[in-house]
Amino acid sequence: MADQAPPFVELRSSELTAEIDALGAQLSTLRDRAARDLLWDGNPAVWSGRAPLLFPIVGVLVNGSYRCGAETFQLPRHGFARGRRFSIGEVTPSTAEFKLNADEASFLVYPFRFELAVRFELVGPTLTLTTSIRNKGDTDMPASFGYHPGFRWPLPFGQPRTSHFIEFESEETAPIRRIDSAGLLTLTRHPSPVSHRRLTLDDALFQDDVLIFDQVKSRSVLYGSDDGPRLQVSFPDAPYLGIWTKPGAHFICIEPWHGITDRQGFSGDFREKEGVFLLAGGDALATTMAITLVA
Repeated sequence: MADQAPPFVELRSSELTAEIDALGAQLSTLRDRAARDLLWDGNPAVWSGRAPLLFPIVGVLVNGSYRCGAETFQLPRHGFARGRRFSIGEVTPSTAEFKLNADEASFLVYPFRFELAVRFELVGPTLTLTTSIRNKGDTDMPASFGYHPGFRWPLPFGQPRTSHFIEFESEETAPIRRIDSAGLLTLTRHPSPVSHRRLTLDDALFQDDVLIFDQVKSRSVLYGSDDGPRLQVSFPDAPYLGIWTKPGAHFICIEPWHGITDRQGFSGDFREKEGVFLLAGGDALATTMAITLVA
């Protein structure tokens, strides 16, 4: 019998509805109470993602591979979790839990006994994602993790695409990082495009792909225009923030990361990779992202 995908899990609050796909534990729709879509629709002709979870790497690896001790493994961009089916745990009208555990397939590309658990909670105008990355083995486990939600640009509130901006909680004066055509982090730092806490969204910003804030001070941003509701994305513990779109596309991704793509020329052990965290046996890292519709 063909594998039957489980239905999406639907969550509801007084202000929002959300649907999560067990494939990748991916947030797949987010709508306001007027049923307007806030999340990108995953059009595969442009970008098939909606809000993938990035694990156990963020970005790409030099030559698509990494070295861990005496062994070498291959991983695709952003790792494998987004293409794996999570088990569905406890579900209520406003909460849902998903888990992905190491198995024989994952050991071929990532030789660690991990558990990746994601809890979605919808309360009023806020959807909160809380993720736990746990080392269920006995040896130190290196990993990275990232959120990658893509929002409608423009938002469905009647304002033109050109009026949209991202407003940071703090002034972001530190230089930013960029990547090359292979997706690798360049050594050059670039002046911050943020002025008076605002990043005015323009396709020209993304001609060289993602903007990487690796010294981000803000713990939240507001996305939208001067008129109409906005979205607040909060990331209380993420050391990196990526902002990305494809020029001309009708989405903008606001991506809190615990990790970063390989830098050009990196050839060290995976444990030495920039942005990788190490978990001792039995330990876990918890990370949170919240999306709030602000009237």
